[in-house]
Amino acid sequence: MSTPADAVSGVSDSAAPRRERPSGYRGRIRSFTRRGDRMPPQHQAAYDQLAGTYVVDVPRHDGSTTVDPDYRLKVADVFGRAAPLVVEVGPGSGDALIAGAKALPDTDFVALEVWRPGIGQCLSRLIDDPLSNIAFVEADAEVALATMLPAGSVAEVWTFFPDPWPKRKHHHRRIVRPEFADTVCRVLEPGGLWRLATDIDDYAKHMRRVLDTHEGLELVSTDRPPLRPITRFERRGAEVGRTISDLAYRRR
Repeated sequence: MSTPADAVSGVSDSAAPRRERPSGYRGRIRSFTRRGDRMPPQHQAAYDQLAGTYVVDVPRHDGSTTVDPDYRLKVADVFGRAAPLVVEVGPGSGDALIAGAKALPDTDFVALEVWRPGIGQCLSRLIDDPLSNIAFVEADAEVALATMLPAGSVAEVWTFFPDPWPKRKHHHRRIVRPEFADTVCRVLEPGGLWRLATDIDDYAKHMRRVLDTHEGLELVSTDRPPLRPITRFERRGAEVGRTISDLAYRRR
């Protein structure tokens, strides 16, 4: 994998003139809440050792999880090849990401994660088991996917167990919204898949309401995808009676 600097296009933060936020940015609803950046020592050590290899240092616009709207990620430079691309939104501890990268060595995986300790946790799993087809971008997926990747360049987008924002007053913060569906459709290639999973029944119904009516998507499966492993958190949910819902939508 090339160094992150090889993948950066455009002007660095230090040299770039300050621009106004893109239209609509100021009023955008965030689907996440930033937590502290402190990591357990093992994860911090992994981050310090491997960030230069796995984390793409993208130019920012106005905040640590933004991406300069003029920046384009040169995926072929990151991985040193042209290959199908899977983007995971919020990889968590990396279970699906790592399982997918191992099962599909001829596919490249970019994980978008706003929480640096989460990246550190994933990297700790790559210390003794490195994979050359994984890269991380510390960024808000809603911002990054709007501009960072070319239209029609992604084979699959994965959004497994996003924050359900269970309180009714917070439902507007859920990442699965019509606006984000538009963004996902922009980056997916024709016939590309958006795979989702949740263990919250109300969120599963919400996903169906939003995505079943989206003109750019069609539901093609409600089965667990073969590459999505069962995590310990999923097992805990099942033990207390939660139903796991898997959805796959194809871009028309």
